[in-house]
Amino acid sequence: MTDLSPVLSLTDAQLTLPGNAGPVEILRGISLVVNRGETVGLIGPSGSGKSSLLMLLGGLERATGGQVVALGQDLTQLGEDALARFRRDNMGVVFQSFHLIPTMTALENVAIPLELAGRTDAFARAAEELQAMGLGHRLDHYPSQLSGGEQQRVALARAAAPRPAIFLADEPTGNLDAANGAAIMDLLFALRDRHGATLVLVTHAPELADRCDRVIRLVDGRLAGTDPGTDLGADAAAKAAE
Repeated sequence: MTDLSPVLSLTDAQLTLPGNAGPVEILRGISLVVNRGETVGLIGPSGSGKSSLLMLLGGLERATGGQVVALGQDLTQLGEDALARFRRDNMGVVFQSFHLIPTMTALENVAIPLELAGRTDAFARAAEELQAMGLGHRLDHYPSQLSGGEQQRVALARAAAPRPAIFLADEPTGNLDAANGAAIMDLLFALRDRHGATLVLVTHAPELADRCDRVIRLVDGRLAGTDPGTDLGADAAAKAAE
């Protein structure tokens, strides 16, 4: 449930990256507010800028224009080290590829980031999160010994262990079969509820988008529509009506 206090906001956010034929406009003036406790789905065709928008929200990509604010902090004004600390303390990020360290066990993959952040209860908290993911019997297994669904559960546990205020998920079910994808969806929304977090996710799965409070469509680097309706400004509203 949302409380209508902004957690994430973008004002005329732009992202232009160098390309072989010259600069490429990825995001073209995105203005958007996400409130506390809200779940927002980002949809749109491949190449529309969904993942890039998620990366801006998480400070994983730096806007080349406009402003990106998370929890009152202007991310465009932070250096790389400060951005890394901010993400560590406030955000849990889950990708389509699990990004687990192959030489570490499930427990270590979840605990080591906590330990590096100075948390004395790192391994206890990691074990607790893995238990909540149904992986209590897999703590000492390496990623190569886990199924794709189990690896994504480890990634979810790693994202949840710091108790972040914001979860960002980029196609979290994209590499999974239907059964595992449905299980990961349930776990992701359970995490949101358990931690009272805000969730923004990129998805091509209609069943996942349907579970969001609001769905935002991107086309060619611009906001092109939202459901349920939100004021996107005159230009975006006109595009949505086309």
